[in-house]
Amino acid sequence: MKTYSATRRRFVQGLAAGGVLAATPAWLQAAVKGATALGSAPVLSGREIDLVIAETPVNFTGVTRMATTINGSIPAPTLRLREGDDVTIRVTNRLPVDTSIHWHGILLPYQMDGVPGISFKGIAPGETFVYRFKLQQSGTYWYHSHSAFQEMTGMYGALIIEPREEKHRADQDYVVELSDWTDEDPMRALSKLKVQSDVYNFNQSTFFDFTDDVSKMGLQAALEKRQMWNQMRMSPTDLADLSAATFTFLMNGTTPAGNWNGLFQRGDRVRLRFINAASNSFYDVRIPGLKLTVIQADGQDVEPVTVDEFRFGPGETYDIMVEPQDDAYTIFAQSMERSGYARGTLSVRQGLTAPVPEPDSPEWLTMKDMMGAMGGGAMGHDMMKMDSMGQTKMDHSQMSGGMAMDHSMHGMQQGSDNPLAKPSSTIRHARTEYGASVDQRVDTPSTNLDDPGIGLRNLSQRGLRPQGHRVLTLADLKSIDGVLDDRRPPARELELHLTGNMERYSWSFDGLEFGKSTPVSLRHNERVRIILQNDTMMTHPMHLHGMWSELETDQGELRVRRHTIPVQPAQRISFLTTPHDLGRWAWHCHLLFHMDAGMFREVVVS
Repeated sequence: MKTYSATRRRFVQGLAAGGVLAATPAWLQAAVKGATALGSAPVLSGREIDLVIAETPVNFTGVTRMATTINGSIPAPTLRLREGDDVTIRVTNRLPVDTSIHWHGILLPYQMDGVPGISFKGIAPGETFVYRFKLQQSGTYWYHSHSAFQEMTGMYGALIIEPREEKHRADQDYVVELSDWTDEDPMRALSKLKVQSDVYNFNQSTFFDFTDDVSKMGLQAALEKRQMWNQMRMSPTDLADLSAATFTFLMNGTTPAGNWNGLFQRGDRVRLRFINAASNSFYDVRIPGLKLTVIQADGQDVEPVTVDEFRFGPGETYDIMVEPQDDAYTIFAQSMERSGYARGTLSVRQGLTAPVPEPDSPEWLTMKDMMGAMGGGAMGHDMMKMDSMGQTKMDHSQMSGGMAMDHSMHGMQQGSDNPLAKPSSTIRHARTEYGASVDQRVDTPSTNLDDPGIGLRNLSQRGLRPQGHRVLTLADLKSIDGVLDDRRPPARELELHLTGNMERYSWSFDGLEFGKSTPVSLRHNERVRIILQNDTMMTHPMHLHGMWSELETDQGELRVRRHTIPVQPAQRISFLTTPHDLGRWAWHCHLLFHMDAGMFREVVVS
């Protein structure tokens, strides 16, 4: 136990001076125009930019490892470009293997999208690839490698596109780029997950958890609950595939011990551009003592909404306005499975710190996270029984009156105004329906957008936050009028299920891993409704390249334009899209290991 605790503290805190070790080599001098202070990445601007990809030694934890860097920095240089400009970005590969750069959330010709095998062949060692495209949008975005696990080893950076007319006045403007670093070879980490999917999960249930269940629900119910999870080969503590057992969580390339610092003067309006550039980590972000006003989501203006905390997954961005009055505040970003955190400080001068919260205790998954709309409340456990073969099934005798068909739960009433209505009343294992790559299928998914997710529900009642603490949900986000540019009704609907098998560590669409699937075909300028249903017990940040995803409620109300949409366990969501650009595009979960393990599809627009 002592060994684990010491290791965990090392990975949570890291080194105060951890990061890139090598001095900038001569061949990079021309490309680097100067670094910002306070540990942030260098900033490059203009219509022509040179980027060089190479291996660089780093040390975040006391162990030197080789990273994949752009212009010798982690994060990569922040690119500050201007809306409407035609840009030329020359990318030179000094690695011994192929590489690529994808411009996440940017509308451009598909040949410039940077996905090897889909939009181009990749950048071979020693070659320079020239990206050319016109900036049709503004806001906070990012860029990263789409080759192997290079993103996980350091290849990510902020991409800020300044609008022609700024609507959001700020006295200070900071990028807050969150990521995760492992000293392990990513391929080895993935191989370990394929052998034992919970190898990095130190939140396993214990004998004391069992006795607690016995005291709350009785011996028989506690035994049935334990048997149910065991038979499904799932763990209620399985919130993330990787944790601080291998990750050090970084803010702007800085460990928690390093404490990234942003400065302000009292009375300043401070804009924080949060980017989740992590490979496999969701973050829950708050700044104790400050209200957070969300002004943009995924680079798009939204009606301002003030909250105390928000969750976002890999690929998502949020722009936040704060107005600090005290001397120092902690920016606290704890991982969803609560094994560690990234942190930084906003202060009136360098060297000041504020108290750093302890990570919350992890909240376990419940029937709601497995069953969706029918899993809420006390009836969730009672309705789940084991059959003679040990399979999980619904006990319909527990449903009184017409409850089995009452789809008013979470807005699932049937009707023409509800794009997500689908009559069903069971949860079943789906191996015979989708094959060996699928553990289960959820037939009573929740369709509401106002659930903050596991670990963020009922925080005040659980004594973890003050009364009135508000957590951002998708239901809070609404694009500014005029942002949604296409009000045509959809010409057709496309439904896909997000599927997985934790025992095999396999992830897929409709039970088909990439390589076994055929491309999704969309017609140019066709208005399409896409429905995604998550039949797994993990949240998937789904990123569709080349077009916007216009999220709608279960009543068909268009709400917000996104490029990355998190889909919670047992949730069914709907969005509209209009593919304006021809070509071949990628569509995948932005958890890097999930994408590599098969949750990836090609989309062809013709």
